[in-house]
Amino acid sequence: MKRREFLKSITIATVGFPIVLSAQDRPLIPVPGKPSVPRRILGKTGVEVSALALGGVVGMQLAPGPDHDPVALAEAALNLGINYFDTAPGYADGQSEKNYGQVLARRRKEVFQATKLDARSYDGAMRDIEGSLKRLQTDHVDLLQIHGVTAQEDIPAWEKPDGVLTALRKLRDQKVTRFIGVTGHESAEKLQAAIERYDFDTLLTTLNPVARRQPFRENLLPLANSKNMGVIAMKVMGGGVGCLASGNPFKQTAKWYYDQTDHQQLSESLVRYTLGLPVSVAVIGVASVDQLKSNLEAASNKSPMAAAERAELEKAIA
Repeated sequence: MKRREFLKSITIATVGFPIVLSAQDRPLIPVPGKPSVPRRILGKTGVEVSALALGGVVGMQLAPGPDHDPVALAEAALNLGINYFDTAPGYADGQSEKNYGQVLARRRKEVFQATKLDARSYDGAMRDIEGSLKRLQTDHVDLLQIHGVTAQEDIPAWEKPDGVLTALRKLRDQKVTRFIGVTGHESAEKLQAAIERYDFDTLLTTLNPVARRQPFRENLLPLANSKNMGVIAMKVMGGGVGCLASGNPFKQTAKWYYDQTDHQQLSESLVRYTLGLPVSVAVIGVASVDQLKSNLEAASNKSPMAAAERAELEKAIA
């Protein structure tokens, strides 16, 4: 299907790519009219993005209600200088994408929008992106990623004629997406095999101080850096309920998914830890504008952790 025919079936909102500024990697790139949020280069894409991204879970996957307005939360993030929005069709059965869509319908050019594909087949991937574009109220995304690589993943199957990577490459050729990437937090080894085999633009993976994430930090991250991939960190605070941050509750179920420790740390320290790694973006979900501002304070007005301080935090949190 040609892109023009493909797009006839979706709702088209404001069209346009975010402006790509200088490709020089600088720690802080001021943006006129915006607060001084650090910006970094997203690897080989050359795009400058805010060092903090707004995550699509926590507050952004909730339906609007009298006590919570996810659209206002996303608007506040943009107004505060965050231009990277992360989401996926599986977050609350598309509600996260719907929430973002209300912002994109009016402010598309200000946003670097990333979403994901759960399907592994060509046809399934095409259905996934069609639904995502409708919910996001746009005719393109900036980054489209294979979502949630597992330890049992059949990576060679991705590039078969009926595979997900074949669909991704076609969607990129049709400019339905600008860049393609891969995500996962279950197996560093499987992600390593994926980025060794295929030329992805980005990697979204879990990077925090807990011991079980050591293979992601010490094996996967250097490989991605050597390939000049844009590295996007997730589970900065241990997952959706922030189990690593002081005062947050532990998650009693799905412990394989959440990182938890008896030695919780200040959220500021966790932000500084991740931004001290060679990454482009840290994705953090928030429940309120106050939480958003707290994370931005840590990213904008505090120095990222150097190697010695990161090692101390890893030891303290173990």
